Amino acid sequence: MQGVERLDVVIIGAGIGGITALYYAKRAGLSALVLEKQDVVGGLWARLPAWQDIQNNRYDWALGNLPIEGEDSASVAENIRAWVDEFDLAPSILLDTPVIRATPVEGGWCVSTPGRDYLARYLVSATGVHNRPVVPAIERHEPLVSEFHSSALGDPAVLAGRDVVVVGGGASAYDLLDLCFEHAARRVTWVYRSLKWMTPTRKPKHLAADIRGLAKMQMLDTPVEQMSRAVNQDLRARYEKFGIEAIRPTGDFDFRRDQLIPGRKRMIENFGRIERHQGEVAGIDGATVRLSSGERLGADLLLWGTGYEMDLSYFDLPQLARTRRTEDMAKRCGSLFVSLDAPNLYFLSPCLLEATSVSPWCYSIASRTIVSHMRGKATLGPEPVGDKLSYFDLARFLAPRDPGSFPAGWQAQYRQMLEDHPEGTPLPIP
Repeated sequence: MQGVERLDVVIIGAGIGGITALYYAKRAGLSALVLEKQDVVGGLWARLPAWQDIQNNRYDWALGNLPIEGEDSASVAENIRAWVDEFDLAPSILLDTPVIRATPVEGGWCVSTPGRDYLARYLVSATGVHNRPVVPAIERHEPLVSEFHSSALGDPAVLAGRDVVVVGGGASAYDLLDLCFEHAARRVTWVYRSLKWMTPTRKPKHLAADIRGLAKMQMLDTPVEQMSRAVNQDLRARYEKFGIEAIRPTGDFDFRRDQLIPGRKRMIENFGRIERHQGEVAGIDGATVRLSSGERLGADLLLWGTGYEMDLSYFDLPQLARTRRTEDMAKRCGSLFVSLDAPNLYFLSPCLLEATSVSPWCYSIASRTIVSHMRGKATLGPEPVGDKLSYFDLARFLAPRDPGSFPAGWQAQYRQMLEDHPEGTPLPIP
């Protein structure tokens, strides 16, 4: 074990959240270090299968002149690495350096890795919410059915000519259903407990999400209730138009809690070919998938579109180490990002940022305010925020708490930026 290194800030995780946090910390003159357990920058995007992609146009992901070639996982990971190259961040990033333990100490944090301990006044957890795939615990008796979580389906060509069961009712399951038809699965069965809203469309999903339109409505001070009513009316009409009312979620769409997921073209076109079961998978018996209702489904492949949970096991605080759900983490943070369990600790998690799409723009303004708070120039109170915030609603929330980053007239400036900025080009880095 080498000696202890002292820093202003330690950031755990080198995904887009950790890299933007590092950028703003260095810009503010703080000594900062990112610790990343993988051997490459990019977080989840660095290890996802090639078919995985973002749910919006790549120009609504990228910022400034940082290049991005497409919406696929490799392009997103390369865009994250472009931050490192553009702003010379590599000297402040340690790869292959897992955090074994993070312990609050007097005046800050002790962060332990296999080779060294780091003492930092501030700690930023940027490991996100997509770092532990969720596969339900089920009974397995001499299983002959191959299983893949959506994060581990490396080559979707294996679906061709196979009987496939897809499990889940959100974005990951919609992607998997779409892949089944793209790669000519023989039979597609869908099992879900509940369903999330999507935008039925015949367009590719990257063209279906109107992120700029949403941001413009926010900057025009359109009440979130009014936005939710308008979207809810549109979605209901779309479900009826495409003949998929049978999978319309119960309740109304609400921007404060729901993600606006683009529809999946092939899934919708082939909806009549999907055998649907509302319930849960209870077990696998040989070549049969057994449901909680007792029904049995013959299958070659079982695809888990059941999402992810948080892994905070590195914290030497039991109440944090056992936190798994995004809703629970939101209750443990004041003003979105400030931990209520320990001082000088921040969580930069997409679950606390967005209701429609994770975006470097959201991470950037969040990281900028977190750094302002570290420097005593922003006031982030202890009150948890129950609603999810995205884009300019997030800016509106942060502005009165961080006047240095949002000087007088910021709303007019941002509104003008949205009006004048050419479509199909990234917004500037805040």
